[in-house]
Amino acid sequence: MHSLDVRFFHFWRRHSFPERIDRVLRFYTRLGDGYVWALVVAFLYLFYGMETLFLIVTRVIPVLFVSLALYWVVKLTVRRKRPFDLLKSVSAEVPPLDKYSFPSGHTMNNLAVGFIIFADAPGIGWVMIFMPVTWGLLRVYYGVHWLSDVLGGIILGFLSFWLGRIIYITWYSYG
Repeated sequence: MHSLDVRFFHFWRRHSFPERIDRVLRFYTRLGDGYVWALVVAFLYLFYGMETLFLIVTRVIPVLFVSLALYWVVKLTVRRKRPFDLLKSVSAEVPPLDKYSFPSGHTMNNLAVGFIIFADAPGIGWVMIFMPVTWGLLRVYYGVHWLSDVLGGIILGFLSFWLGRIIYITWYSYG
């Protein structure tokens, strides 16, 4: 797996973006740090109403709890080094939010919440699926993740969504 990661990494890095596009992509990637969610909340309130927003927030809570717990357990168990730590010619071109690489939290945590929005507000939900995947791939490009970190984030993000939904349904049916 490591050799595939390294080959994909170098392939992706050889295809650089023009400077103006690169600046936009860096800004776009930083939205995955959590900034985008304020816009999503405002959008849901304006176009779907307070009732739908409240429903989504109550469904997000267990999903986010599961995702963050799973994220930190896996991250601190695996302790995978980032590309800029292993490859001498690589530097982190966007700031990593923590020390280790696997899984991609930008992909995993944002995608777990994105699946909830997709389930409850599919009109914008597809955007909330697309964005975390592209954030993850761009973070490979910027030297802070491997492709397998992103793929692991996708799988663990869906698992977090699924487990969080089970918790929500169980809690709601007994509550």
